[in-house]
Amino acid sequence: MQNPNIIELSQVSKRYGAQLAVDDLSLALRAGEVSAILGPNGAGKTTSVHMMMGLLRPTEGAITVLGGEPGNPQVRQRTGAMLQVSGLPETLKVSELLHLFQSYYRKPLQKDEVVELAGIEKLMGRRFAHLSGGEKQRIMFALSICGDPELLFLDEPTVGMDVGTRHRFWEVVRQLASGGRAVVLTTHYLEEADALADRVVVINNGQLVADGTPAEIKAEVPSGKVRCRTTLDTARISTLPGVGYVRREGGMVTISTSEPEDLVRALLQADADLTELEVSKADLSQAFLHLTDQAPTKLEAA
Repeated sequence: MQNPNIIELSQVSKRYGAQLAVDDLSLALRAGEVSAILGPNGAGKTTSVHMMMGLLRPTEGAITVLGGEPGNPQVRQRTGAMLQVSGLPETLKVSELLHLFQSYYRKPLQKDEVVELAGIEKLMGRRFAHLSGGEKQRIMFALSICGDPELLFLDEPTVGMDVGTRHRFWEVVRQLASGGRAVVLTTHYLEEADALADRVVVINNGQLVADGTPAEIKAEVPSGKVRCRTTLDTARISTLPGVGYVRREGGMVTISTSEPEDLVRALLQADADLTELEVSKADLSQAFLHLTDQAPTKLEAA
């Protein structure tokens, strides 16, 4: 049986004066899934998420969250949010912040479970002001799950986290979603969306341009990527079969191509000294650039 819809948007539009930020957007997000909402700056992604959270009202259309109106008290009791701007009292200790946020909910998650999930055991006695950026992110996450939410919004959650902490965070988010929660993720780290999301939604110019699993989104781009160390210059590589763009980084060259096998043959014929050859399928960043018309041109690195 398919998981129930937690969020439903029906023909939603949002205007700021003459500017149309979101244009006739219809979307349904389900329980038990991590849904990544992606889009370029100014594409309407943040406006869409803020309307789901009840921070903004749509100009047209209807939004239902957990069976009710976004932002009403009953819905907020069942929702958690981790935003980029905290506004937290920095003089309070972490333990005091947890106690404060738990008091906002009728049935909060047990303190020990919050601490374990967020990995903040060693931070409990420290004041918020004295934490590093990554540590503050972990506290913000802990506060967002204090109410044992059915729906969790995560806005750029891993900014400032080191690699190890980021991967542990991904594991916890997957655990929360597997327990039936709906997680809405916004991130500029496309590898994070690829690794974490069950579903990717791409918004551009206020409209829905793609909706599917990461694999389905990547399949929108019929190309691959070739990376190698070569003495060939950018202009010469651009003439080879199926080349989309060429990017040079130090001695390494990255090439997008619709014909990876033919390109590899041509490269080896043109440069007998070519080394460090890697061939891969299109990744989510390539698909994102393609879908939002931001793909670099052949002349980018010339």
